[in-house]
Amino acid sequence: MESTFSSPAEAALQREAGAAGLLTPFVDLDRVYELQRVVGFVRDLGCQRVALQFPDQLLGDAGVVAARLEETTGSKMFILGDTAYGSCCVDVLGAEQAGAQALVHFGPACLSPPARPLPVTFVFGQRSVALELCAKAFEAQNPDSTAPVVLLSEPACAHALEALATLLRPRYLDLLVSSPALPLPEGSLKPEPEPLERFGRCFPLAPGRCLEEYGAFYVGGSGTSSDPDLDPDLSRLLLGWAPERPFSSCCPDTGQTHDEGARARQLRARRHYLVERARDARVVGLLVGTLGVARHREALAHLRKLTRAAGKHSYVLALGRPTPPKLANFPEVDVFVLLACPLGALAPQPSGSFFRPILSPCELEAACNPAWPSPGLAPHLTHYADLLPGSSFHVPLPPPESELWDTPDVSLVTGELRSPPAWKPSNDAGCSALTPRPQLELVESSPAGKYAKSPLSPELVSQIQPTQLQSSPFAASFLSSRSWQGLQPHLGQTPVTGAVSGRRGIAIAYEDEGNS
Repeated sequence: MESTFSSPAEAALQREAGAAGLLTPFVDLDRVYELQRVVGFVRDLGCQRVALQFPDQLLGDAGVVAARLEETTGSKMFILGDTAYGSCCVDVLGAEQAGAQALVHFGPACLSPPARPLPVTFVFGQRSVALELCAKAFEAQNPDSTAPVVLLSEPACAHALEALATLLRPRYLDLLVSSPALPLPEGSLKPEPEPLERFGRCFPLAPGRCLEEYGAFYVGGSGTSSDPDLDPDLSRLLLGWAPERPFSSCCPDTGQTHDEGARARQLRARRHYLVERARDARVVGLLVGTLGVARHREALAHLRKLTRAAGKHSYVLALGRPTPPKLANFPEVDVFVLLACPLGALAPQPSGSFFRPILSPCELEAACNPAWPSPGLAPHLTHYADLLPGSSFHVPLPPPESELWDTPDVSLVTGELRSPPAWKPSNDAGCSALTPRPQLELVESSPAGKYAKSPLSPELVSQIQPTQLQSSPFAASFLSSRSWQGLQPHLGQTPVTGAVSGRRGIAIAYEDEGNS
C-alpha cells in the first residue's frame, strides 16, 4: 500500500543502510576540522568527557576525528549524531545524557544560545576559496568604489573573508567584513565598541552607521542552483536584508556570481502569502522544533497567547522533525508554525509535499498582532527571541479597547471579509489571560427579524437553534463530523477477560490481512 503520505511497507525491510566512507582525506583532517584548536579547547578546560556533534553529511569522518582527539588529549570522546531536531543547534540534551563536560560542534551552526550552560566551541570547516576569482566577481558586481558593501559568507568560507577584503580595500574604501557571532568564553569581557549582532554574524559598524545602508556580497553556495530554499542561511539573509539595497552571491570555487534580487522578492512574496494563510486559519498547530535553544518555553507561551488573542485555537505538537506523513495525521489544522532556531524555521521543504503550509513564528506574529507594522515597513525576523519582551523588535499586543482589533480586513487568498477576533488580550501586563469581547448581536436570526440587532441574552440563547450559535472548539467540531472518531473505551461496560494474542505486523499490513 502506497500513497502520497506513506511509503510501501517493503521499503523499510529492503533498505540497505551501508557504511559511510571517509569524506575528507586523512592528510586534510587537521586543517578541515581544526584539530589543534579543538585540542587546546579541551586541555584548557581540563575535560575528561567531551561530546563531538556531527551533522549527517560529516558522520563519515566522525570515527577518525574522535580517535585522533582521544589519542592527543587523553579524554573520552562521544559522537553525537542523528539529533532529534536540527543538527545546526547544540545538542545539550544529548551531551548531558553522555555525561559530557564540554561539546565540540562540527559543521554549519545557527549559533543560537543553548537552553543550558555548557562549554561549546564551533568548527565550521574550511572550504577552499578562489580569492582572485571572487575579487574579480566583486569588482564586476560593484563598479562604484564608494558604495558601502558588506562581505558575507557561508560558515565554511568565513576564514577567507579577511584575505578577500585585503585584495579589495586598495580600491573600495567603505568595505565591511562580517564574522560569525561566536559565544564569548566564560569570564571574558565584551569588545568595545560592541559590534552589531544580527543573522548570526557580527558587523563592526562605525559610530553613526547602520546596516541598512550597505549592500551585500555573499560568498558561498554552488552557483548552479536557482532554488532559494536550498540554503536556509542564505534565505535568512535575503529575507532580513534591506529590500532597496543590492545583494549578490558568488560561488567560492568558480567565482560565478548571481544577483539575488529576484530570489529575495520571491521569498518575500512567499512569506506574505503565508501571513495571509495564517490570518485565514482557525486552527493553528504549534510544532515544537527545538528543546535545546534558550527561551523556547517562553516563546511557546507567547505564540499560544498570540493565537488566543486573534481568536484562533492552537494545539502544541511535539513530533520531532516534521515530515508530511506526521503532519497529515492532523487534517483539522489549517496551518502549522515551526518553533525552531533561525535555520530550522527556514529549512528546505519539498514543494507540495506537506498537507498544510508551515510558517515561522515571525509570520504568525505578523498575522495575529494588529500592531505589527505593515509588510513594507516590518523587518522579517528569523529568530523567535526577537519577538519576545526585552528585544528591540518586540511589539506588544494592543490594549483591549484599541480600534486595531476592529479594523476591517479582507483575505487576499479567498477574497472574503474576515470577522474581528472573538477574544481580546487582557490589559494586565503580568497576566496572559484573555477577556471576552462585548456581547455579540444577531443581525439576521429569523425571517421576521424577531431577534434582529438584539444582544444575546440567556432567554434568547435558549430559543436559538444549535446551528445558529455554535461555540464548540473547531477541532472538536471537525472530529464530530468524521465517520470514524477513534476507539470507544466504554469504561466499566465490558467484561474483564484474560490477555490473548493480538495481531502481528505493522499497521499498514498485518499478517492476517494477506497481500490485499
